[in-house]
Formats: sequence, structure tokens, C-alpha cells
Amino acid sequence: MGIFNRIRRDIGIDLGTANTCVYIAGQGVVLSEPSVVAFDRDSKKLLAVGEEARQMLGRTPGNITASRPLRDGVIADFDATELMLQHFIRKVVGKSLLAPRMVIGIPSGVTGVERRAVMEAAVQAGAKEVFLVEEPIAAAIGAGLPISEPVGSMIVDIGGGTTEVAIISLQGSVISESVRVAGDEMNEAIATYLKKLHNLVIGERTAEMIKIQIGSAFPYKGDDEQKLEVRGLHMLSGLPRTISIHATEVRESMSEPLSAIVEAVKRTLEQAPPELAADIYDRGIVLAGGGALLKGLDGLISHETGIAVHVAEEPLNCVVLGTGKILETNTLNRVFSGTFSGS
Repeated sequence: MGIFNRIRRDIGIDLGTANTCVYIAGQGVVLSEPSVVAFDRDSKKLLAVGEEARQMLGRTPGNITASRPLRDGVIADFDATELMLQHFIRKVVGKSLLAPRMVIGIPSGVTGVERRAVMEAAVQAGAKEVFLVEEPIAAAIGAGLPISEPVGSMIVDIGGGTTEVAIISLQGSVISESVRVAGDEMNEAIATYLKKLHNLVIGERTAEMIKIQIGSAFPYKGDDEQKLEVRGLHMLSGLPRTISIHATEVRESMSEPLSAIVEAVKRTLEQAPPELAADIYDRGIVLAGGGALLKGLDGLISHETGIAVHVAEEPLNCVVLGTGKILETNTLNRVFSGTFSGS
């Protein structure tokens, strides 16, 4: 049965800046929704959570607030996070007589205060016990890397708010770095570029759409022919306008956050003990998280480091799959970075 009693419907959670994923022991990934909540400002009533709330971003009237309660991988709005967790847990578990135990992935660079905030939010949402695991370790487990063996495995987990870089061996991080530069910063860079060069103001969702459709981190054949029609508000006229943007422009706009990610990878490699560095050179680097889906990112990191780079099979679900494997095995109990047991 593993280290947890599955009758309790124990839960693994990737509490991400952009998306929250939930795993139930014995069932697999049962939920993946945006980490967004919508409130009525006057009554403080919760109106929507997840995908329904995401559709409201940038489109709400004055009395409704749609926001993301997590920023840079940590809780920015405790009450909203608690309500969001409660909603998702009720959605996947329903009414249960036994409070679930939870394994939650957290960024490796969070403070003690931020760790306690995550544990308290989970307890308030109905958890009996909370176990925290650092996201790069969970992502490595979810990607199928042999983290229990005495060999070096390198994972780069690029989420919405943070990029986690770690070299792992024997169930622990030998070297790790967490930088608060990831998908959100790429979106902001695209929006800033359009504002400066084209006098066009766009929202967060439009910037993300541009990144997904024609964004890239490294030149590829035919990229100068890729272009996209983008609608936004023209700053000079104050009226809606449509412009055409090329893939090369999008790549140029994201150069700063991409450079920060590459530098974090290089710094981690530079600190690696020689034996682990040799393992990584032989085995390569694995990319996980939503950012791993950016076209050419594997090519950019490989070009800058001279090491082969592979994208995990299910990059978006690596962290939550890792929490699920922890739930279902009794050989990974050394990976926890924090625990809480309620009464």
C-alpha cells in the first residue's frame, strides 16, 4: 500500500503559480486547472475558481476581482489560496469522513515563513497531514529520473513563477537554485516589447497566446516567416488596433528572461562535483514544467552548455506525477523537506 493508506484518498498537489494539478493515490491526475479565483468585492463571496475564473481575467466589472493568489511560486493571498484549495479538494474528493493526507510540491528557494503558509493553507483546506517536497525533486521523480541511485541527474523545472534547477543524487538535491524568472516573466517581456516598439497595450492572456503560438527560444527553419495578428489598445490613438508580429520579434522580446534561465543552469553546472558533472554530461539535462514546451528552449540550453537536453514526456504534469509516486511508494520517504501533522 506504500507509506500512505489509500483508503484515505490521499492527495498529491502541484500548487503552481499558473496551474494547480491534483493527484489521487490509485487514480492518477484527476484535476489540472488555472490557479485563479474570482471574488465579489462587496460581499467577498467566491464567484469562480480555476478555468471559469481565468476566463474573467482582464474582463471583470468594477465589483468583481479575478486574480491569481500565488506569485513567483509562493502564496501572495493566503485566504484566496485556502479557498481555492478547498474548492479543488472538494471537487476531486467530495465529502469524505477521513481527512486526506497531502504531498505538496514547493519551490526549493522558499523561506520558512512561506513553507508554513503552504502547510497552514492545506490544513485549513482539510488536510490531516501535510508533507512538503521540493519541486525539482518531485519533477525528477515524475520525469522518471533515477533519483535514488548514486548517479547525478539534472532537472530544470520551468513553471509560471519560478525556474527550479537541481542536480539530484540519492534522493536529495546536491546543488539547487531557484530563480523567480519563468513563464510569467516571458509574458511580461512580450507585452513590454509591444508597448515600447508598437505602442500597443495587450493583456496577460494575449501575451501568453503569442508565446504559445509563435514564441521560440532558439532560431529554427522558417521562423522568419512565422507571424501572428495581434489585437490590443493603441497608446497614441486610444483605440483598438491590430498589428502583425513576427516570431523573430517574439524571441527577441524574451531574450532577457531566457538568458536568466540559461545563467541559472550554468551556475548550477559550475558548482557540480566532478563525478556528478560527468554523469550529467553522459545522461543530459531534463526539462520539465510548462516552460519546457517553449519551442527551441532545449536547443538554446544545449547550445549554451554543450550538453544534450531532453524534454520530459509529460512536462506539465511532472511535479504532480512525482507527488503521486511518493504517495504510492515506501522508498521515497527521505525526499520530504517539511511535514505537519494535525490533531
